[in-house]
Amino acid sequence: MLPSPVALLLDFGGVLAEAPRPDPAPPGLVLRLYNLTDGVLSPGEINRALVEGAQAYARWRDRDEPDELAHAEVWRRFVTTGWPQRAQEAVRVNAAKLSYDWTWRPAWALRPGVPEALRAARAAELPMAVVSNTLCGAAHRDFLAKAGVGGLFAAQIYSDEVGVRKPNPEMIWHATRRLGVPTEECWYVGDSYRRDIVCARRAETAVAILMRSPRTATEDADPVPDVVVDDGFGLRDLLPYGAGDPPTR
Repeated sequence: MLPSPVALLLDFGGVLAEAPRPDPAPPGLVLRLYNLTDGVLSPGEINRALVEGAQAYARWRDRDEPDELAHAEVWRRFVTTGWPQRAQEAVRVNAAKLSYDWTWRPAWALRPGVPEALRAARAAELPMAVVSNTLCGAAHRDFLAKAGVGGLFAAQIYSDEVGVRKPNPEMIWHATRRLGVPTEECWYVGDSYRRDIVCARRAETAVAILMRSPRTATEDADPVPDVVVDDGFGLRDLLPYGAGDPPTR
């Protein structure tokens, strides 16, 4: 039996939402950068910089880095190195909007069972928070609002906004402080062993739940979560319910 939670904390990508692997150099972003930099680089040069930058940034994200990089630093370090100075400056000034555009995925969709799990948590009067590493939390926040579930969360904690990143336990502590609940009585749900489950263990949440996603299969299964679920329906079935019987699929 799992201890009853006082709050539910959830990762974004792989838990709340999923999408096919994104194009690291979407044509619209390439054109925006081309116009922003007054054509000093060709579209092909910009495309290659985005592809190589996305790969380098992904390698950096896989490290156990406690602090998040500012938007402008991500672009400077991983994309615009070697660009003419005025092109670098144009990107720096517009780094926040460019980061939003690079983060946003038109194909984002709520994972199966997630609306049902969120409704079950609401019925049980559990406060909920998003706790997610991301280049641009504003894009995640806008997606959840468009999907009709953003208002269910009492807090949304994104690494680019608070300056730290999972597995730094401060990510979870930011959420529990915002909710005004004890961390050791919360459930945390993520899809990554090395980011989410490690973070939950470091923060000492009551329960660490792994929701399987394509990323899960690429990692060593360590540390061991308390529970593994396949989707939002599996999470819903773990939750304490409000009045009435548990819902069916």
